[in-house]
Amino acid sequence: MNPADTRRLKDGDLETRKDNLRALLDRAAEGDTSARETLRALVRDYSGSHRTLYSLALNRAEVFGDETLREPLLAALGDTRYNCQAWAAMGCAALGFHDAVPGLIALLDHPQEIAREQAVIALGVLGDESVVPALTPVLRDQIAGMRERAAESLGMIGGEQALAALWDEFENRRYYRIGYIASALSTFAPDVIPRLCEAAESTDPNQRYWAAVALGSTGDDRAVPTLERLMANDRGSTVFDGMVNVAAKKGLRTLRRIQAAIAAREG
Repeated sequence: MNPADTRRLKDGDLETRKDNLRALLDRAAEGDTSARETLRALVRDYSGSHRTLYSLALNRAEVFGDETLREPLLAALGDTRYNCQAWAAMGCAALGFHDAVPGLIALLDHPQEIAREQAVIALGVLGDESVVPALTPVLRDQIAGMRERAAESLGMIGGEQALAALWDEFENRRYYRIGYIASALSTFAPDVIPRLCEAAESTDPNQRYWAAVALGSTGDDRAVPTLERLMANDRGSTVFDGMVNVAAKKGLRTLRRIQAAIAAREG
């Protein structure tokens, strides 16, 4: 570790130090071992580091982080005095520290939205079905972004419990616009496709609308007949004036885009 790099993070005004940090991050991304060690020291000795520098560094923890950061990140995750728990959660997720899960669950009650949001995101990366009961209530959070992050995380975790939580919100929606639920449900394809096709027969046009959105997001040809039928015949409208046939038309376009993207990657 170059002492000059350490000094550049401590000397001068904050804007200059931030510029120096960004330069270190760029060097670390290019493989500079000295820059990486300087950044690791910043995180390990976090209580003496400026919060802004600590947070900026952990935005890119993957370019310098290693096993030596496990204990300091777990400590920072519960350190309310230092108050950078959101970024500690981000770092734990980036570096795959699964033993952070209990601390992340505790953060779901944090007074700061950003800490709760990063905890939800990290639980999607690090958690398994055991965290589903903790994430499920977040689907009913008053803040839309929190609901969206919770649905994404449940989709990432997968399994019957996560599917059941998402499906309950799909059938008994508490909010008018649940595109995030539809997107999360699509990650359970192909198994969820028959259930979505059945939902597309519902007497409730709102449910048919979101079933069409979810089916399109699966990118699966098995969804095509149902989407084509809805597009051709369903003139139902939702509580927010969305048309089922329009949702089906957009769903078909989305499905084809997904298939094209997959084909391009494979090609």
